[in-house]
Amino acid sequence: MKIGLVSAILENLSFQEVIDYIADEGLDCVEVACWPKGEADRRYAGVCHIDVDTLTKSEVEKMVQYCNAKKVSISALAYYSNPLDPDESKSIDSIKHLYRVIDAAKLLGVDLVTTFIGRNPCRSEEESFKDVERIWPAIIQYAAKCQIKIGIENCPMLFTDDEWPGGKNIMTTPKNWRRVFEILDSPFIGLNYDPSHFIWQQMDYINPIYEFKDKIFHVHFKDIKLFKEKMSNVGIMATPLQYMMPKIPGLGDVDWGRFASALTDIGFEGNACIEIEDKAFEESEQSIKKAIALSHKYLGNYIA
Repeated sequence: MKIGLVSAILENLSFQEVIDYIADEGLDCVEVACWPKGEADRRYAGVCHIDVDTLTKSEVEKMVQYCNAKKVSISALAYYSNPLDPDESKSIDSIKHLYRVIDAAKLLGVDLVTTFIGRNPCRSEEESFKDVERIWPAIIQYAAKCQIKIGIENCPMLFTDDEWPGGKNIMTTPKNWRRVFEILDSPFIGLNYDPSHFIWQQMDYINPIYEFKDKIFHVHFKDIKLFKEKMSNVGIMATPLQYMMPKIPGLGDVDWGRFASALTDIGFEGNACIEIEDKAFEESEQSIKKAIALSHKYLGNYIA
């Protein structure tokens, strides 16, 4: 298993600076943020370490050579958007950019793009599955043609009032995974597995690893701390940030020993990237780098 970093937290660094930092920290890989330049509608989005809109073959050659020289691999190109956005223009823009990210992955020799399936938050689950059936087959067919896998993160994207009540990603539970994998019956679609999202949904994050072992393309190392006294005050129907908080691995409620053990049980030898969204470590670039170093050191107890 290779340990890396989701690059979005290093938004002020260039691509080469990110690779330098990954190498200096002793990490193996990086999931590279590839949003359209200048686009940011939420925290941790809008980061562009590779501009896929202007990427040239000569730039690709330089990037590949630089990564090889630093012994850092790119685990995936990341663009977490909402292809099922109820605003048709936003949906179209999201899908167009996703195609560009797939093209960029092929040019770079990266075999994975990480993203969300998406959802109209005001549609029922059944209506959302119909949206998946309408929009996603063409995307998966194109990805398969390019020999690029699509890894869907299981984040509900249900944190703010504008994402209520259904959230902006339908791929949030094993039940929904099964349904989507039936609709999109392809070896080129799978999961970017993040245990933290199961915590605040009060779900088992260990057993699904065994059922979906062949669909786990990538892993996120992020933690969540649940405040039960706050939940008792606002209830589970409140926006989740009222009763939980993203934390670095080891400072939340994920049992990382059990999680790592399950991954070794299934023989997972892919890429697993630390995702930093802990606001306790966002005062400065130095604080962010401290969070990364602490996370790396902690996870080293379980993953060599």
